[in-house]
Amino acid sequence: MAEAEGRGVQASAFAPAKINLILHVRARRADGYHDLESLVSFAATGDRLTFVADSDQSLQLTGPMASALIDGGSGAGNLVTRARAVLHRHLPDLPAGGFILDKHLPVASGIGGGSADAAAALRLLADGAGIFPDHPALLRAAAEIGADVPVCLAGRSRVMYGTGADLGPPLTLPAFPALLANPGIAVPTPEVFRGLALAPGARFTPPGDMDDALPAEPEAWPGAHDRAGWIARLKAGRNDLAGPAEAIAPAIAVLRETLAACPGCLLARMSGSGATVFALFADDATRDAAAAQLHARYPEYWIAATVIGGDAG
Repeated sequence: MAEAEGRGVQASAFAPAKINLILHVRARRADGYHDLESLVSFAATGDRLTFVADSDQSLQLTGPMASALIDGGSGAGNLVTRARAVLHRHLPDLPAGGFILDKHLPVASGIGGGSADAAAALRLLADGAGIFPDHPALLRAAAEIGADVPVCLAGRSRVMYGTGADLGPPLTLPAFPALLANPGIAVPTPEVFRGLALAPGARFTPPGDMDDALPAEPEAWPGAHDRAGWIARLKAGRNDLAGPAEAIAPAIAVLRETLAACPGCLLARMSGSGATVFALFADDATRDAAAAQLHARYPEYWIAATVIGGDAG
């Protein structure tokens, strides 16, 4: 957390993009929600949230993606203001002030931008109130706000289970040069899950007969410097939401295939419920060449050259 400049500003926090490197669906629960297992990491690309102690505005928006939040409504429905409201119910003595959200991540894009913003808000409020990051009220608030908020609050690569509140211990991934690309197509998450066509109580049947459970224990994963081992392990996984999402928006599949065909691409896969696709590369040079190729082919797409893993966030 870096101290921000300016009168009345207490602090600012980076809100990195959350990347589902692997996302396995396990079952649909009786309450209609789905149990998942997902290996999550973070990118060096994200939003920045600043807390302003003397502001009478609850939320101010800046940045290239601010208009998407303004058009969609930036009041009580925004996860930053929701985070404050939820935490206030658990901890009434929060510092007074407002937030400035510098928005760079596309909204509703499968990379947890809103969840990362909410987690940053929780961290800033907790810090201002002198609360430790593992305070039970903070963890309860994160789980209440949204499924991806607990893992974004934790801020380290790990496996998340169930609906997102159950987290495995931190894992250490190598730093992979990466591209994030989004075609600017809205893919409603509920519609993607409906595409799985699972009845309440039904289990999801993965392809093949292999045991594809994602272990929590760090020793069950490749070492921190074993890039080849990590790529092999990631390729053995999948994103079970990709099929339904690509049926809704075929441009996702085209984008994924385009990235996979770029020289030096080690893995290309959709993140979350879409529509963002990530690609891991052998080195910075091949990533940057792929970025130039993608910009030329899809000038209207959101494209970010970044790093995933290696505590990038």
